[in-house]
Amino acid sequence: MIYITIFFEFFKVGLFSLGGGLAALPFLQELITKYGWITSEELLNMIAVSESTPGAIGINTATFIGYNTTGILGAVTATAGLAAPSIIIIIIIAHYFQRFNEHPIVQSAFTGIRPAVAGLIASAAFELSKGEIFVLENFHLDSKILSLIDLKAFLFFIIIFIAVRKYQKHPIFYIITAALIGIIFKY
Repeated sequence: MIYITIFFEFFKVGLFSLGGGLAALPFLQELITKYGWITSEELLNMIAVSESTPGAIGINTATFIGYNTTGILGAVTATAGLAAPSIIIIIIIAHYFQRFNEHPIVQSAFTGIRPAVAGLIASAAFELSKGEIFVLENFHLDSKILSLIDLKAFLFFIIIFIAVRKYQKHPIFYIITAALIGIIFKY
């Protein structure tokens, strides 16, 4: 029964998370709340690993959650559930590609989807940053804004942001640097 649940939950994630792995984050966050298959901290760690390794974020995360829940069969089930909607939709679209591609309604729909995907990603980023950069336990009506921010995490974010803009190194350099800093300072 758990395998059917895993398959259909990840099928829904794959079906409704248009825009790639980061667009799946709100749905994965909901799965954590609903089933508790992994913790929010494990999800953050999985996103970091998925961003720094080859492969799609959604597939890597689904595999991890499935494996963490029920082992290898769970990993295969979750991955198959996540990939199935894409495969089905691609087969259907490939069959009717010319008609779909040039139809103004379809082009308009894709134009409208882009801001929604950006909003979903921003929402997920905010939700994930609440525990890392923003310290919401310190929020009171008479609070100062600085008491809501983890200054070390915010400073680290600003330093990396400036470094990326100024030095324009390859992204792998920043990923490895951030990983080393995290290991050294156990941040």
